[in-house]
This record gives sequence, structure tokens and C-alpha cells, in this order.
Amino acid sequence: MCEIFGFSGKQKNKLNSDLQIFYSHAEKHPNGWGLALFDNNKSDIFRETKRADRSDYLKKLLSKPVYAKTALAHIRLATIGNVEPENCHPFTKTDKNGIMWTLVHNGTVFESDKLSRYVFSQSGETDSERILLYIIDRINERSEKFKRVLTFRERFKIIDEIIRTSSAKNKLNLLIYDGDILYVHTNFRNSLYFREDEYGITFSTQKLSGSNWKNVPMNVLLGYCNGSHLFSGTHHNNEHFFDPDAYKPLYMAYSGL
Repeated sequence: MCEIFGFSGKQKNKLNSDLQIFYSHAEKHPNGWGLALFDNNKSDIFRETKRADRSDYLKKLLSKPVYAKTALAHIRLATIGNVEPENCHPFTKTDKNGIMWTLVHNGTVFESDKLSRYVFSQSGETDSERILLYIIDRINERSEKFKRVLTFRERFKIIDEIIRTSSAKNKLNLLIYDGDILYVHTNFRNSLYFREDEYGITFSTQKLSGSNWKNVPMNVLLGYCNGSHLFSGTHHNNEHFFDPDAYKPLYMAYSGL
């Protein structure tokens, strides 16, 4: 699979220590890395197909202080989609109101008729990108209906509905950022943790620096803004369980068998 990292801060915070530990896990996730840094209206997106711990570009980036108020990061083990720049996370897409959405995903979508129609319009090949395209369409539809930009709560309700209805039989460990809200979801046990401190809240597939790491609550969408919990969605029962037989076709397709 992959690993994901997220941070929502009360103010801009230095992230080098956590990011260096996070990217050191790249031996088991060698098919690319990505990083998105946000500070108010400014954003910087970095993506590369190289293994993170062997990337001169990333090494140079982390050799200087890396500050952000919100951040998303990803290291990729390819299961769906070749090792190409278009398949590296984070994925970004701007809705019709000019709001940029950013997504990182650790998981696999096995079944979803709603997402299949994006196979021919997406830039890459991943199921993760298709999730983001579906989200953008739903946001645009609702915004056009109301003829205005959606409120925080309206956006959260749409994402909550999408996650609840798409998580059955699929592994959806997701971090999504819309410029205001960091959306967090996991439905796979012991695969996403959080650490809360005076700087804000950090999320990671594996525990990083510091202590007091806890499991992110399962099967419910959570929303954070400026380092604080803002919304909780509706609990569902779509816990994902690893089934080796379900992954075999994906591995065979990736290996060209």
C-alpha cells in the first residue's frame, strides 16, 4: 500500500523532523513521493516518482526549514497505475468556485460504479485520483444548485456522504484539504494515528516523533481547521479487512502478468 501524513496547525509550524522520519519509510514504498504545503492562500506542491529516501530533490528540500500551517505528504507503493508522475500523490483539483482540493490516499477501491466513469477523463490511472474527481463533481453540482460557494458545514456533509457510501468493500484511508478544512478518514484498523499538541494535530500511517500517539477513530469522517476539531460525520460499519485474494488481480495487473 502507501503511507500518508497530514498536519493542521494553529499557526505555521516547522515540519522537518516528522517529514524526515515519514520519508525514511520509503524502502517499503519506493514508487514515488509527494508533499503539499499550505499557508493561508499560498500553496506549494512537490511530486516525484523516485524513492523518497534516494531523492536528491527531497533531500535538498528538507535540508532547509520547512514551515506550513497545513501539510499533506505521501509515499507510494503502486498497486493501481504505473510509476508515472501523473500517478503520484497528492492529487489536486480546483472546483468551479476556484477552491483547490488536495487529496492523499492510502488504500484501494475495489468496487465503485460512481468512480468508473472517470477512467477516461483522469490525468493518471489511479483510483485515488478518481475519488477526487468525483468529489469535485459533487461539490460543483451542489454549488450550482445553491448558486453560491458552499459553507464549511455544507462541504463537510457532502464529503461525509461520499465517504459513507463509497467505503463498503473499499479501503479509504484519506486526508483531503479544501483550503479550510482537513478531512480525515480511516476504515482499516491500526493504520492511521494522530498526535495532538500545542502546535496543532498531526496524522500519520505510522507513529513518528514524540509520544502520545493515538488511533484515529475508525469509520467516521473528521474535520479539522486551524489545528482544532471542527466536525464529526456519521458513523458507518464499513470496516475494511485485508483479503489477499482480493489484491491478487491488482498485483498481477501491475506486474504485467
